[in-house]
Amino acid sequence: SLNCLDWSLLTPATKEMLALAEQVKGRFQGDPSFEYSLSEINAEAAARMIESGKEPVIKEEARLTATIEQIDREVGIIPRGAFVKTPLGSVHENRHFEGLSLVEAKKLSSYFHFTEPVNLKNKTLLEKADLDPSTDFLDSLEHDIPRGSWSIQLEKGGTVVVLRSLLWLGLTFYHVPTTKQFGYAYFGTGEKNLDLPFML
Repeated sequence: SLNCLDWSLLTPATKEMLALAEQVKGRFQGDPSFEYSLSEINAEAAARMIESGKEPVIKEEARLTATIEQIDREVGIIPRGAFVKTPLGSVHENRHFEGLSLVEAKKLSSYFHFTEPVNLKNKTLLEKADLDPSTDFLDSLEHDIPRGSWSIQLEKGGTVVVLRSLLWLGLTFYHVPTTKQFGYAYFGTGEKNLDLPFML
């Protein structure tokens, strides 16, 4: 939206858009038609694009789409048990999910990345033995690298659990224990905190 009244959907991000957006550093300009020149940012990437017959520029709209996709993939999270995987492999919302208990809600291991698992495939059979295949089919936050990239806090006298990402500053996830209420929102600059490993 340009005026906060009229809204339109962004196109899905492609692999090319994601690769180009990672080259661009700095804050957004606020103009979807603004073009970043890759020749000023990364001469090698620009040369490869020219060789393949493409113009070495990326529009801010494409960068925004790629950044949203990257944030969703890296820090989009759900509480354990909110979704279930059927024996046939399809994933559905768990209608029996009544929220995490307060004790479980305070643990980082009770939250999962809501994207295709990466670390789960690398676990040994012994590590997978304690997992429930219907609910533990996603990557847990406790194994995120760097360790300490999540902050857990209790708000409103312990009635709301809040997780904040230190990797994508501005990403806030909330869950009201013993209820179905959870979600996340991002209010940030669109810049990944690449200095985090040196700050911990």
